[in-house]
Amino acid sequence: MFTGIVTDIGEVIAIHARADNLRRLKIACHYDRAGIADGASIACNGVCLTVVAAGVDDDDTWFAVDAAAETLAVTTAGDWRHGTRLNLERALKIGDELGGHIVAGHIDGIAELMGRDDLGHMARLAFRAPAQLSRFIAAKGSVALDGVSLTVNEAEGDRFAVLIIPHTLDVTTFGALRAGDPVNLEVDLMARYAARLIEKA
Repeated sequence: MFTGIVTDIGEVIAIHARADNLRRLKIACHYDRAGIADGASIACNGVCLTVVAAGVDDDDTWFAVDAAAETLAVTTAGDWRHGTRLNLERALKIGDELGGHIVAGHIDGIAELMGRDDLGHMARLAFRAPAQLSRFIAAKGSVALDGVSLTVNEAEGDRFAVLIIPHTLDVTTFGALRAGDPVNLEVDLMARYAARLIEKA
């Protein structure tokens, strides 16, 4: 589990396709190598991936993860290339501060950035969600976009908007987002369960 509070920006430095429909990604980061264990979970642009190796090259820490065919098909991971920058978050530990909202790292779909308004040091980003997910997105509710916990400011139909504060622009990849860019979308767990209960009522 995660909170949607990004703790590092990583960079894809190598990609190796494998015959078993896996793609191994080597990602550079600023985490302490000693704190990255094989089998650990790290959210990469919101996708929960399992560390299969880690090391240090020329004083730069890296870790490797395997992305399976399903992950490559339903998230933006299929489009990651050498040099792609990724929002990273380590998995929650007991006693950690829950600064965002509960995020599972299981991507529901891909949203598209429809427009961006830069407002001084802030930015308003307008997205279009897949139609089947729009019912889970409500004004004042939570979403995770590329692993970042955000509050929805407006929601109508399949469109919704968020305001990005200066700190978030500085410590995530959102500063570089442009219209047409895809982002991984995870809807709020509570909204999903509430909808399921209503369906069963």
